[in-house]
Amino acid sequence: MSAAHSSVFGTRLKEARLEAGLSQKQLGIEAGLDRFVASTRINRYELGIHKADYAFANRLAAVLRVPVAFFYADDAELARLILLFGRLSKRKQGDLLAHAEALTAG
Repeated sequence: MSAAHSSVFGTRLKEARLEAGLSQKQLGIEAGLDRFVASTRINRYELGIHKADYAFANRLAAVLRVPVAFFYADDAELARLILLFGRLSKRKQGDLLAHAEALTAG
């Protein structure tokens, strides 16, 4: 994949990283990469040149405090909903699910 066609994963990763206020190098180091390759590796994930495996995507999500599903949501509204859902308490997540189910039952 060329740099001109970044991946959904790369786009979401960059969004979350910028919102967290981290540089590519900081994110890579916090996710467990060697400091000498951290910036380059995160840059390549963001550009879609390399793909992160699911285990590493989980480490990135933990550092950025986002649900891992956020990285794979190709619809912007769904991505936003995933972020908001992830920020809710378990009780409020249950309330939101019940409300969504009620909305779709109509």
